[in-house]
Amino acid sequence: MSRRRIGFWYRLAAVIAKPPLVVLFKRDWRGMEHIPADGGFITAVNHNSHIDPFSYAHYQYNTGRVPRFLAKDGLFKGGFVAKVMKGTGQIPVYRETTNALDAFRAAVDAIERGECVAFYPEGTLTRDPDMWPMTAKSGAARVALKTKCPVIPVAQWGANLALPPYSKKPAFFPRKTLQVKAGAPVDLSRFYDKEPTPDVLREVTETIMAAITELLEEVRGEKAPDTPYDPRRARLEQRRKADRGTARGSAESTSEDSK
Repeated sequence: MSRRRIGFWYRLAAVIAKPPLVVLFKRDWRGMEHIPADGGFITAVNHNSHIDPFSYAHYQYNTGRVPRFLAKDGLFKGGFVAKVMKGTGQIPVYRETTNALDAFRAAVDAIERGECVAFYPEGTLTRDPDMWPMTAKSGAARVALKTKCPVIPVAQWGANLALPPYSKKPAFFPRKTLQVKAGAPVDLSRFYDKEPTPDVLREVTETIMAAITELLEEVRGEKAPDTPYDPRRARLEQRRKADRGTARGSAESTSEDSK
């Protein structure tokens, strides 16, 4: 994709979104030299605030390579929202398909046309208590292995200080600094000749997330946990604790009844 092909709708969105971002936030942008000048590629970005897509989009827009975000295909089926989504080149995800890679066929097509496709590998806002990246889904890994395109890790921090995950009360003042840092492409070449088995996809995903986490450590000046937060494991542990509590309460009740 040429740096000049941003398009009317994306430029309109930038005209609307950039002024409040400039007024409300300071910026600390690094690593723009890692964004490819030409050709299709993936950016893999951590997600810790409902407003961080604007922060990241602002950063990458200024590189001349606009990101195409993934969104559920229902948003592309009619009305003004569909017009905007199509006009800005966003990418539908076909969740109803039974084939995992087919769900991302539009993303593969976009990369092969020379576009940048932005993935939030975690699939949702992080649930890590300290807002480190958590375990991720395999979509970015699947598309990366299919296309063999560059995968650029991106870490961001600061939007979450203005609007924490799952919060509805922003705190814009004092002004926060939106920190965004892109890194060198993740080397996935050792996986290209392998079958995309669940184990391979998990290893590719962990490799991508490790690169994002390392960048975020640099941005935050802190060390991330050795093991990423796993929401499935956390839910299972909560259930086990609840079951143990129920069993203990039942046993105590039985003991009292027998007296």
